[in-house]
Amino acid sequence: MSKKISIIGSGFAALTAARRLRKLDAGADITLIAPRAELIYLPSLIWLPSGKRKPADLVVPLDKFLRQHNIHFRAGEATGMEDGGRTVLTSVGPIANDGLVIACGGRFIKKLPGIEHAILPCEGIAPVERLRERLAALQSGTVALGFAGNPNEPAAMRGGPIFEFLFGLDTQLKREGRRDAIKLAFFNPMPNPGHRLGEQALKRLMAEMQRRDIAVHLGHKLLGFEPGKVKTEGGEFAADIIVFMPGMTGNAWFDNTDLPRSPGGLIKADAHCRVDGREKVYVAGDAGSFPGPDWMPKQAHMADLQAAAAAENLVAELAGNAPTKTFKAELMCIVDSLDAGMLVRRTESSSLALPPLGLMHGVKQRFESWYLRRYR
Repeated sequence: MSKKISIIGSGFAALTAARRLRKLDAGADITLIAPRAELIYLPSLIWLPSGKRKPADLVVPLDKFLRQHNIHFRAGEATGMEDGGRTVLTSVGPIANDGLVIACGGRFIKKLPGIEHAILPCEGIAPVERLRERLAALQSGTVALGFAGNPNEPAAMRGGPIFEFLFGLDTQLKREGRRDAIKLAFFNPMPNPGHRLGEQALKRLMAEMQRRDIAVHLGHKLLGFEPGKVKTEGGEFAADIIVFMPGMTGNAWFDNTDLPRSPGGLIKADAHCRVDGREKVYVAGDAGSFPGPDWMPKQAHMADLQAAAAAENLVAELAGNAPTKTFKAELMCIVDSLDAGMLVRRTESSSLALPPLGLMHGVKQRFESWYLRRYR
């Protein structure tokens, strides 16, 4: 009798898990649970303000992928869990499983006073479209961009895209002949933001900001936002447009379960991506808190590595074997600036940060095409 496997989510980790599970078990009964049967390619949000990409370019319908891999789809949202994970409660009813992969992503922390005055780009296409529209209408002033973390979960942050928006906007405004009239500012409560990328990368990022005449406001706790203003313990400064990436925590529905949680609210997992103390329940990507170095990133590449390990271990456990597959802690990204890119790679044994190269911008575009080909 085929095993029933449920996957919660439709992002990078969920789809990688689905592909690997199907490859490892051709007869498994796999169900994907998500609000919509589509993948939003978040890494290319950075190209929306300039028009290099349009919203439709980033939305990939999954009907063909699901059909080709014989994967069922349930259009709904997870709301809870029962029977130690054997039943997922959803907005369209309970879904039973023999094995489960939780890959639904995280949730941004929106407790900062006045956060409604900021644009949160990694929430998806709509806020970045608002940024594009507001930037087009701005004749002069300041665009301030920054990010913060989860004080209880150092790994639960995503700062890389903010650097890309920052450098990309600088390139865009120069192309449009508007850079002299519009200032750019970067803010962060840490004195050394970007240090998780490695010391060499941090130096290159700071040097790039100086070269591009980007003002920096670092090392002061954020107090909140007001219309036209960023407030910190070190003072406040004007900002006509505020772009902010908050830290992440677990999804609200996690509170309706007895899943083990980290101090930052994510699902606690072991080195095999298995949820602590659970059988045949795995987590991958932003939803999980994993053992590893303190710089281990929340990014698509890391989510893919975790999802592949989770799939292999789940198949092993369903066959009566112990999970043994671990994942590599690896930070890999190209910090893009519309016309060039800085390649950054960090592992537990090495660190690399190349200077911005035009070649890397092309590589990032080609990777997008290659990655999405399997789902289009």
